[in-house]
Amino acid sequence: MLAASGVRVVRHGDRRRRARRRRVLWGGGEVLVTVGVLLMLLVVHQLWWTNLEARRGAERKVEALEREWGPGTDTGRASASPTAPSSPSASAAEPGSSDSRAPRRSYTPVVLPGTSQAYAVLTIPRLGLRVPVAEGVSKADVLNKGYVGHYRGTQQPGQAGNFALAGHRNTHGEPFRYLPRLRRGDEIEVETRTATYTYDVDQILPQTSATDSGVVRPIPRSLVRPAYGYSEPGYYITLTTCTPEFTSRYRIAVWGKLVSMRPR
Repeated sequence: MLAASGVRVVRHGDRRRRARRRRVLWGGGEVLVTVGVLLMLLVVHQLWWTNLEARRGAERKVEALEREWGPGTDTGRASASPTAPSSPSASAAEPGSSDSRAPRRSYTPVVLPGTSQAYAVLTIPRLGLRVPVAEGVSKADVLNKGYVGHYRGTQQPGQAGNFALAGHRNTHGEPFRYLPRLRRGDEIEVETRTATYTYDVDQILPQTSATDSGVVRPIPRSLVRPAYGYSEPGYYITLTTCTPEFTSRYRIAVWGKLVSMRPR
């Protein structure tokens, strides 16, 4: 509406509507900023704080195990090459070979502690990794603590069959984040109260289904990609984690063979 002088007359109702729109827009902006900040804090918590907390807890557990096991523990073993066994019966070879030196009865079987308790230490020199091994693969009780978990029903260190482990690739300590960096011949050590078992990386399955149970069988072989795996009994270790990073759609598997055992 125009007055006689040609000046536009602004009604009070129009001003109120504009004010309401401004308040709505301002309030919506504040909500979006708040949501953005909360999401950023959540990401920081997942990618930084959970890693820091889990790594500290895992380091303390390794130290506690070493104290419990006594002075026989070689804390510098992560950077040292394994010592040759003192007798042929303490070495490992494929069963059935003409020079089979696998530790039939020469090792002390691992005695499992209570549920989800750490009972061994996994060392991978190439990755600079030294982390506790606990029974089970529960996220809350094992993996989210920064530990590596032992698949129940698979064999124990040094036993004939498949000693199968799982660990996080991202968040909560992410011990297996750099698992794809392993190469054939790299060493994997497993220390227990009674012995240290050394495995050499032998095969790497870069990607398979998350439900590919063949990779953790006593004679590991992928059911999805059967070109990967083994056809004969042996002394194996399996390391599994999610792939690609920040997803859980697929799994990577690293297999190794037992090459030596050193009693403590």
